[in-house]
Amino acid sequence: MSGQRVNNLCSSHKRLLLVLSFLVVYISSINSAPFGEQDVETYNKYYNYTELTDLLKSLAQKYANIANLTSIGKSVENRELWVMRITKDPTVDVPGKPKFKYVGNMHGDETVSRQVLIYLVEYLLEKYGEEQRVTELVDSTDIYIMPSMNPDGFEKSVEGECMGKDEGRNNAKNFDLNRSFPDQFEEIHVSAEDIPEGAAVMKWILENKFVLSGNLHGGTVVASYPYDDSATHEGEGTYSRSPDDDLFRYLARVYAENNPVMKTGHPNCEENVGETFKDGITNGAKWYDVAGGMQDYNYLKGNCLEITMELSCCKYPPSSQLKTEWDNNREALLAYMEKIHIGVRGFVRAAWNEAPIADAVIMVAGINHNVSTARFGDYYRLLLPGTYKITAVAPGYIPMSVSGVEVNEGKATELNITLLAETDENPNTPSIPESPTDTSADSASTDSSSSSSEAGADETQGSKVTIQPQDFRHHHYNDMELLLQKFSSEYSSITQLYSIGKSVQGRLLWVMEISNNPGVHELGEPEFKYIGNMHGNEVVGRELLLNLIEYLCRNYGTDPEVTRLVNSTRIHIMPSMNPDGYEISQEGDNNGIQGRNNSNNYDLNRNFPDRFNLVTDPRQPETIAVMNWAKSHPFVLSANLHGGSLVVNYPFDDNLEDVVRYSKSSDDAVFRMLALAYSQENSQMHDGHPCKELNSYNEYFQDGITNGAAWYNVHGGMQDWNYINTNCFEVTIELGCYKYPPAADLPKYWEQNRKSLLQFIHQVHRGIKGMVIDGKDGSGIPNATITVDTINHSITSNIAGDYWRLLIPGKYLVNVSAQGYSSVSTHVNVPKEGVEIVNFTLTRIHSYTNGQTTEDTTPILDPSVKEFQSLIKQLSGESGLDKLIRDTPTQSSFRYRRYSEVSEFLRGLTLNFPEITSLHSLGQSVEFRTIWALEISNNPKVQEPSKPKIRFVAGIHGNAPVGTELLLEFAASLCINYGKNAAITKLINETRIVILPSINPDGRELAKDKDCTSTVGMTNVHGKDLDSDFFGNASQRTAEPQPETRAVMDLIQERGFTLSVALDGGSVLVTYPYDKPVQSVENDDTLRYLATVYANHHPTMHLGNTGCPNSSQMGSIPDGVLRAAEWHSHMGSMKDFSVDFGHCPEITVYTSCCLFPPADMLPTLWAENRKSLLSMLVEVHKGVRGVVKDKNGKPIVGAIIVLNGGVRVFTSEGGYFHALLAPGLHNIEAVAVGYQQQSQKVSVSPFEAASSIIIEFDMENDIFGLPRELVVASAAAAMTALVVTAFIIWCVCSAKSNRQKDGFHRLRQHRDDYDDEIRLMSMGSKKSLLSEFQDESESDEDTLYTNKL
Repeated sequence: MSGQRVNNLCSSHKRLLLVLSFLVVYISSINSAPFGEQDVETYNKYYNYTELTDLLKSLAQKYANIANLTSIGKSVENRELWVMRITKDPTVDVPGKPKFKYVGNMHGDETVSRQVLIYLVEYLLEKYGEEQRVTELVDSTDIYIMPSMNPDGFEKSVEGECMGKDEGRNNAKNFDLNRSFPDQFEEIHVSAEDIPEGAAVMKWILENKFVLSGNLHGGTVVASYPYDDSATHEGEGTYSRSPDDDLFRYLARVYAENNPVMKTGHPNCEENVGETFKDGITNGAKWYDVAGGMQDYNYLKGNCLEITMELSCCKYPPSSQLKTEWDNNREALLAYMEKIHIGVRGFVRAAWNEAPIADAVIMVAGINHNVSTARFGDYYRLLLPGTYKITAVAPGYIPMSVSGVEVNEGKATELNITLLAETDENPNTPSIPESPTDTSADSASTDSSSSSSEAGADETQGSKVTIQPQDFRHHHYNDMELLLQKFSSEYSSITQLYSIGKSVQGRLLWVMEISNNPGVHELGEPEFKYIGNMHGNEVVGRELLLNLIEYLCRNYGTDPEVTRLVNSTRIHIMPSMNPDGYEISQEGDNNGIQGRNNSNNYDLNRNFPDRFNLVTDPRQPETIAVMNWAKSHPFVLSANLHGGSLVVNYPFDDNLEDVVRYSKSSDDAVFRMLALAYSQENSQMHDGHPCKELNSYNEYFQDGITNGAAWYNVHGGMQDWNYINTNCFEVTIELGCYKYPPAADLPKYWEQNRKSLLQFIHQVHRGIKGMVIDGKDGSGIPNATITVDTINHSITSNIAGDYWRLLIPGKYLVNVSAQGYSSVSTHVNVPKEGVEIVNFTLTRIHSYTNGQTTEDTTPILDPSVKEFQSLIKQLSGESGLDKLIRDTPTQSSFRYRRYSEVSEFLRGLTLNFPEITSLHSLGQSVEFRTIWALEISNNPKVQEPSKPKIRFVAGIHGNAPVGTELLLEFAASLCINYGKNAAITKLINETRIVILPSINPDGRELAKDKDCTSTVGMTNVHGKDLDSDFFGNASQRTAEPQPETRAVMDLIQERGFTLSVALDGGSVLVTYPYDKPVQSVENDDTLRYLATVYANHHPTMHLGNTGCPNSSQMGSIPDGVLRAAEWHSHMGSMKDFSVDFGHCPEITVYTSCCLFPPADMLPTLWAENRKSLLSMLVEVHKGVRGVVKDKNGKPIVGAIIVLNGGVRVFTSEGGYFHALLAPGLHNIEAVAVGYQQQSQKVSVSPFEAASSIIIEFDMENDIFGLPRELVVASAAAAMTALVVTAFIIWCVCSAKSNRQKDGFHRLRQHRDDYDDEIRLMSMGSKKSLLSEFQDESESDEDTLYTNKL
């Protein structure tokens, strides 16, 4: 019994112990549970150091697959500096994943950043795998987050203390960690022992190749970007610009725009209520100077771009505000992190074994800041959208440059670079692009390797076999077209097939571009062209060029010579310039003429403008297409392939006397070098005895080359036109004595010419090349003139500032000049092989003020102004407007609209786009139709005199309605693309655009559809030609102006317009003032220049051939531009009135030969004129603009700005003025009553927006030619004497008044007589003055028009 009780007791004790054990385990499990699993984040408390440590450890344990917690060091008080690494596989480094970091709580009392980064860590870990955005970010980015850099300071800080205290701000040794980093402008004397936190972070930065970073602070709400200090260390207000200033501004805006408080730019902090930051961002030094800051150290010493984000006005706000702060910053934190994936990225590897090259330097031309590759050879260069030249440099390797790297919005461009070792005698095959979207390059494309040393490459290259063309046959047009399309498709990574126009019979003129970056002009890379089959029956050139296309495509990447040529040259090949002639030619023709000419029976090699103006034949479509093509690309070298002999023929082809005689060009030695380069590789040609098999052919050409005119005279040849009118040197190559040989002979021709064709391309890499650079901003200078001292032939730089000048080996003195810059000269030694790179840096000449020369002292521009000026320069470039048009396609169904539809269309624009449009009635026509004016701007209901104002007018002649439809489409395209296309948006924001689509609506209603010559509707219903009804003075008109005229005159006389463009019909040209006959025009150069800008952007207008039937001006209008009086002289024109009384230049554009063409022609006419219309929106921002004010800064309204001693404009409200001027140096004089006259000389560029100048008046020092002080003193003395004299006279008269009453009585009797006489005298005087005034203001016609602008 007792034993049983004992057993029961033991059993009870065991059960109790077991229960107690479970209880202990349970309690222990609760106490040891991870911190993060105890509670869901409440966002209402601050974590102290211990809590922070526990939380981070628990998160790292829970999310070990994507989180890794490490300490990079310790604080003064021995607290760990925790960093949470968040990425897929967080314990290992992998290639291709850029490193990002956030650092918070650098100042211990600025605590919002600490908590926000804790929340960010939690958010990324919790949302990974749930939210696609977070998952992609974590997978693709190596993220490092340090919530607290100053844990000691945090522990000393007090919640609710908004202004902060020093003991919490600084570290435990009282050092400000954000003043303790090495500085570029100042020596920072802080030991590592005093700032262990800073020392640890510096070591961390240098050991990791961070790409992008954010440093989170508190005390206001703004994003601050480098530099944080300047050399002068001004307390505030000094903008300290880094080389990546535009990029930093963009990054700062990304954060600010995603923070609802920051983006307002008005933090409204209690301690500084009035403080504002435009767009919520600021340059650090402009805000206040900080020496020794961390963000500058990251940029200057690390690979990393860092900005500083101030998150809250209160440094340590109550914890109840933390949820709001997290909500305000969550999106901004994520959006900023995502920007690590913009710009350019890739790998740098060694050519011989594909090994990664660490610490290779990546340089971007024009940006003086480099980054370097990480351990895997990977690099990440953040860049804004644009085109760049990227260079990789590494010790022991040949530097490699890749031009024309396109960076687009969104994901980074992939650019892998392979470097050759300096000791490699036989470098391996260049790397081939890994994918169609990658851009790969090889250092074999550098200039030294582009020489002709390997031009004679054999059939094999080591173990690589060179592939020769296999299919030799004659290709008719359809066959040729399919072949070109086939190679374009198969080799799309190195080819682009495009057409430059059509033949008479509508066949496309195909060109195959072959380049490692097709479709793009790469900075510094020369462009080359071959043209074949200009004479349709000379077919060998056509077939050889098709063979060459196949050879280059099939051997790229395996044949070193081909690869280097393609990598270093943009090659354009046109197999057939005369496809119509080819189709009627006959195989077996030896020396016939059937098919030689085009379908209009014109010889295309006698159809180009010649230097003696002897060619009068109408320009043919094939000729026009090639001229346009040649002017639209920066071609350096070209060859025109013919048949009928065996020789290379070089300029000049003619002389004025038309006799057989050597006609030497200025570059005769260069042309001989080029010609020999071809002939020497063709043994039969170099022999000099062509056509030996033809007994009747006894010609001899020494070395197989000849001067053109020494052989026979050719006027209107293509090679001479290229040399005179472009930067391109062209020769003509005769390939054989049989013009159309049997197909069986084609392999022989390929074998004879293969090496020559390649060798000639190599010649494009001879002489000198380089950049012409603006010394102020490092940008390229377009249209700079490069002159060689001993050669009377200049070339010009391309739009990006790059140039190429072919020269024979030797020593030269080269001069470079550009409008608005000081010229530079240097001695150059051109090597025997290859090209010498010579860059020129020019200094701007800003102005000459009152006779004193001043260098460019333009202040640092507001970045938004600089951004717009960059846009104008970009759009003024070679392909700027073309890209804009590609980016803004139109989808309209064109048709003619009558008055009611025009009105509805305009109202529709205002209803759909009310924020940027305003519709006004200027008046009514005779039949009471409204004359509408549509304004497009970002603030259309407000007068903004600081912005240029442009007027587009159409329909002055109702029988020419094309202009109306073009302007309606123009208005619609602007409105539709506003807010969608950045360039259109900026143009509208900075311009006031006024469109008058139809100023003769009555005439338009009467016009005859599809009638090209009818005059019905030309006038208004009163039979008045409105373009002869604009008279400024009453003495010149016989009747009141027509109501349509009056409405437009009132608009013009409002002034304020900078430019006007009127559209008409009946021809294809542009005219400029004056329509009336005048002896001379003071600003003729400017007016002609504006007309030329429009014509040059039109595909055919600038060629000067109207193409209109029965045109007496056929082919004889230089540049497609005429002074109006030279075409149809008449009085009372709108453009003359605009110039004389509106002080606004106006040009008239004649859009088509047919006055009223069929509606199906409208899309073509729109395509032809759209670029020109856009060019006017760009041009209106050029010239000279500025503000006139007095010494106190008060604007002077109505001041006269005299341009070049004649043309006048007037300052408007705010003292603003703007005048368009032709490129060049101009005199500007400013005159205002009571002020000293001011004068300046300003330089105007054809590519840049007008720089704003400030004219500050002093008070006039002289009065009547005497010093102001003397005149004032004399006047005061005279006034005093007058007052004293008057007082004495009054006293004397008063004393005698009683004795003189009888005398006054007698005078009263004759008062009426005196009054009559005085009245008559007064009237006569007024009449005389009025007559004199009228004589001056209403003089005869010649006198009137001397008062221009």
